[in-house]
Amino acid sequence: MRDKSPATVRVMTWNIHGTVGGNPRFDLAGVVMLIRRWDPDIVALQEVDSRRKTNADNPFQFLQDALGRHGIGAKSITTTDGDYGQMLISRWPIVASEIHDISYPEREPRRAVRAEIETPLAPMRIIATHLGLSIRERRNQARTLLRMMGERGMTTLVVGDFNDWFWPGSVRSALSRELPGYTRYRTFPSRWPLLRLDRVYCRPGEALIRSYIDATARTCSDHLPIVVDVAPAAPAPILTLEQPFVAHAEAEPG
Repeated sequence: MRDKSPATVRVMTWNIHGTVGGNPRFDLAGVVMLIRRWDPDIVALQEVDSRRKTNADNPFQFLQDALGRHGIGAKSITTTDGDYGQMLISRWPIVASEIHDISYPEREPRRAVRAEIETPLAPMRIIATHLGLSIRERRNQARTLLRMMGERGMTTLVVGDFNDWFWPGSVRSALSRELPGYTRYRTFPSRWPLLRLDRVYCRPGEALIRSYIDATARTCSDHLPIVVDVAPAAPAPILTLEQPFVAHAEAEPG
């Protein structure tokens, strides 16, 4: 794995697909081992699924305990069998967070997590999501993500599985106008990657320093993870304009 620089924050996004990859076991331990090798500071995971009964651990709790002190679980489906959704886990405190319902009518429920994280370098905003399968659904969800981004002063990443493979009117064409730094890896299916479903988008673009992909993840999921190193910039101070003081010489008595 590539060493981290102290001048960057490492972020990983991965659709773990219930941890069903080339190995039919519910391999949460393998997922944790691979993530730890990359040592990300922030990790976004999609398709976390506690409904599978082949493993005694609740994956939401297991992953939180194994990977970070701070985290958010966004459960989009809850049944008597368990929960299904995504997680955002951070090494550092999450100072503000929101879970947005971005579901489209008559489609599978979808969520987006918006979090502001207090890193040692500068605050960062992360939006983690898993978009829908239909083109109209994704276009609607992309517009929602753009509204969630907030002011430009803070380094912002939008990460996840965008299910975006059709170029005309694509999520990429919408998001890349506002987040000009983005990854371009083929991540699905993991054994023979053809489609660029998983991405990281970054604003400002120059904050995205390096990116990587890990092909060994094919044993755990049908998606490959993306890892990026980001150099967040401190927000510019807000300046207030004051009326200048002008000294007037007093006229001497005549």
